[in-house]
Amino acid sequence: MRALLAGLALAALAACGAETPQPKVPPPAPPLEAAPVERREVDLTYSAEAVLEAVRQSTVSAQIAGRIVDIRFDVGDRVRKGDVIVRIDERAASQALAASEAQVREAQAALGNARAQFERSRQLLAQKFISQSALDQSEASYKAAQARVTALLAGAGAAATERSFATIVAPYSGVVSARHVELGEMAAPGKPLMTGFDPATLRAVANVPQAQVAAIQASGRARIELPALGQWIDAKSFTIVPAADPRTHTTRVRIELPDDVQGIYPGVFARAHFVTARAARLLVARSAVIRRSEVTAVYVLDAAGWPHLRQVRLGTAGDERAVEVLAGLKPGERVALDPVKAGMQAPRS
Repeated sequence: MRALLAGLALAALAACGAETPQPKVPPPAPPLEAAPVERREVDLTYSAEAVLEAVRQSTVSAQIAGRIVDIRFDVGDRVRKGDVIVRIDERAASQALAASEAQVREAQAALGNARAQFERSRQLLAQKFISQSALDQSEASYKAAQARVTALLAGAGAAATERSFATIVAPYSGVVSARHVELGEMAAPGKPLMTGFDPATLRAVANVPQAQVAAIQASGRARIELPALGQWIDAKSFTIVPAADPRTHTTRVRIELPDDVQGIYPGVFARAHFVTARAARLLVARSAVIRRSEVTAVYVLDAAGWPHLRQVRLGTAGDERAVEVLAGLKPGERVALDPVKAGMQAPRS
């Protein structure tokens, strides 16, 4: 009996050993949008910090004294050339104009009388009724009356011009960036009223080292990056100011922007990228890069499509879509374009 039981046990063990375990096949990874790491020619650039400024920006000030009675625009409003933006009480200026016009009418009446007197004196001299000195005196009175009318007309014109200063109009179409007065305040000559700028005349200003000026000038191409907006703009042209700062040994460059750029205004931080050459570089999509504290990394997809975090070192070459990779990736590897989604699907070790 014992021999029979032992034989059955050995047979069972042999049967178990005959069944070899099958290796587990990993499940397929959820689909992720990916792009390959590739080597291609890109523009090599020199980058410099820049700031946007308006070519046409001005502060409108009062030219006469008076109380502000009307304010028609506020900060952020768009105005057209010739629109009335502020009105100052013009009653005092109107009264001064009325007084000047009355003096002109008085002087014109006196001129008419002096002219008639001069004509009569000429006739009397021809008839030998008066002397030449009397005619000369009549002529002098006539010319003095003419001069007085001319002077008073100029004074009336100045009074009319001063009254027109009570209505302040926009010198050009633009956007109000600051309002310096409130309704009812007193205006005085030289007091700022409003500040505005023309958004169609924006440019970027950057300071570059003198050693880079020759290369920048030779290429003649530049792009502006707006980090806050995630936007890149091709510059129309740029002008290198023919002067250098003796303290920093830098030269100012003014980069003209296209007229149709929206959503920007003076004072916005920017980066100016001046093209200096072209060369082949290993590039990865900018959207694939993730930064965690001091670590810069991407999610690399394996053969099964699963993402794995890998640290990389980036360079400065590239454009708005791709950036240079100095270490951490090889040509042909695929990286996830959505690092947040890839991080949620990454296998946990």
